[in-house]
Amino acid sequence: MLELKNISKTFNPGTPNEKCALKNLSLRLEQGDFVTIIGSNGAGKSTLFNAVAGSFYVDEGSVCLSGQDITFLPEHKRSRAIGRLFQDPLKGTAPSMTIEENLALAFLRSSRGKASFSRISKADKELFRERLSRLNMGLEDRMRQPVGLLSGGQRQALTLLMATLVPPQLLLLDEHTAALDPATADKVLELTRQVVAEDRITCMMITHNMNQALELGNRTLMMADGGIVLDVAGKERAGLTVDDLLTRFRAGTGKNLDNDRILLSK
Repeated sequence: MLELKNISKTFNPGTPNEKCALKNLSLRLEQGDFVTIIGSNGAGKSTLFNAVAGSFYVDEGSVCLSGQDITFLPEHKRSRAIGRLFQDPLKGTAPSMTIEENLALAFLRSSRGKASFSRISKADKELFRERLSRLNMGLEDRMRQPVGLLSGGQRQALTLLMATLVPPQLLLLDEHTAALDPATADKVLELTRQVVAEDRITCMMITHNMNQALELGNRTLMMADGGIVLDVAGKERAGLTVDDLLTRFRAGTGKNLDNDRILLSK
């Protein structure tokens, strides 16, 4: 479904600030996989997402999605097949536009290419309202209000809905609950679980919480120094504990995981 073959990316090559962010990384995801990813700052997690989403072109290797080589496909074209949420709730929505207008933009981009707002039908608006009601936040009664008036949790839930209104081929979640308070984060995470399961969306989720990394989805990756040092799934993953992950990380890298944010999440 998603296949990365020996992708590499170096920033600022030939300068004192040269940084090799991805090193010959290969990865294959099957349809419906829900992969959690954990690693220290600088491990390459967000860089991996940027490479898949097309924020830059990789220096070497190839990126294929659903059998199509998208290695040199521009980001805006990939966005029709790839949904993405960021850690910052302010990203992914237009604050001065209404909830309905934001949903319309997402719907048209994903399903109808370059169609204009005039193509949004009454049935489409009813769909928006029905999907908003599933969030249990009362947003279906606020469709004409600007998104800028929403709380961080409401905006992140709306962004999740926008990214999956037309189910994408691939959903990228870049610590999308990290900036929310614990109660709101749990609610958005449960919404994520429901949406991904309902439409069997292939999903990759970066998290700093090691328990989440083992509890969510069906597969867990650990990254370090621009590569994958652990890839576990199925029965092997089901029997792992957080301490097991730390031991596996040490065995794969020759060093201890030293990210306080991750370690404190145990």
